[in-house]
Amino acid sequence: MTKTSGPPSSGRRGEVGGIPTRWIGIGVIVVLALWFLFANLDKVKIQFWVFTVTCPLWIALLATLIAGTALGWLLKGRRYR
Repeated sequence: MTKTSGPPSSGRRGEVGGIPTRWIGIGVIVVLALWFLFANLDKVKIQFWVFTVTCPLWIALLATLIAGTALGWLLKGRRYR
């Protein structure tokens, strides 16, 4: 009888070091988003239809990120499985 060498199988797929790969992916995206936000600290003018707002770019980007996350979360329930 031959024995194969290699790492022992934990029986669970989709995990790295006991951490689900989904959480690793979410963590990577959050770190990249924060890095992008804090790399953009300049002030910008945002023009809406009737008025103009001046704020730091990171606040505008963060608001867009939060709006996109909320919209994705709300539309997630509409998918058919």
